[in-house]
Amino acid sequence: MKMPEVGAKQAKMSEAEEKSILKSRLMQWRKEHTVERLGKPTKPARARTLGYKAKKGFVVARVRIDKGGRRKRLYGRRGRKPRNMGLVKFTFGKGLQWIAEERAAKRFTSLEVLNSYFAGEDGRNKWYEVILVDPQHPAIKNDKNMKWISTPANRKRVLRGLTSAGKKARGLK
Repeated sequence: MKMPEVGAKQAKMSEAEEKSILKSRLMQWRKEHTVERLGKPTKPARARTLGYKAKKGFVVARVRIDKGGRRKRLYGRRGRKPRNMGLVKFTFGKGLQWIAEERAAKRFTSLEVLNSYFAGEDGRNKWYEVILVDPQHPAIKNDKNMKWISTPANRKRVLRGLTSAGKKARGLK
């Protein structure tokens, strides 16, 4: 079989092939840790639009989040009808993507969250890929488009809701 030349356009995969690749990826991702550091993004085009560059100082992490509604714990009213206790069917104040960004920031404490994007989902989990930047790296400090993240005003920006997912959850987008 002849390999395509460098620079030649790749043939589009069929939908069945894409589904089988995604299914095998999800089976692999389920076995991995909740926060997993990656060598490169699985969706490079999407990562580039969000600010990722393939150079030193940039890190990509995949974060697994459980799907579904949140429950409050049952307090001391045992033996009562739970309908009006406010335990189920309430929405969490944050989006799952924002929670994924916070977990990545907690795992990689010296890095700053730049942005994140959806990577995949199954019946139980959602996966997001979070783009992190090392603000102390010389390649980042010397990059005229990225050196803003090295300033003290941008420390722990994900915890203050300054990323794209955080702004959306706060109603600013």
